[in-house]
Amino acid sequence: MNKPVIAGIIFIVVVLVVIVYSTFTMNNKVRAEVCMEYGGRVSCKTVSGDSQEHVLRTAAENACAELTGGVTDTMACEHAAPKSVTWK
Repeated sequence: MNKPVIAGIIFIVVVLVVIVYSTFTMNNKVRAEVCMEYGGRVSCKTVSGDSQEHVLRTAAENACAELTGGVTDTMACEHAAPKSVTWK
């Protein structure tokens, strides 16, 4: 094999190892299940993160993505209070 090919393979392997390592060692201190209600439907999502604010926002966005179909509905859902929050 050529040296550039071997160098390319080594580079790709190193990048993949860094990605896998960083994924498994993330500093997620906070975890919660957040349930959102919109349009008579309920969706619950469990999210981990580094702060309560980040977890609440991300879980609400993910749950609302299942419940809504447009920008206006999505914004209304995301700005509503969660139906329930369970800290884990």
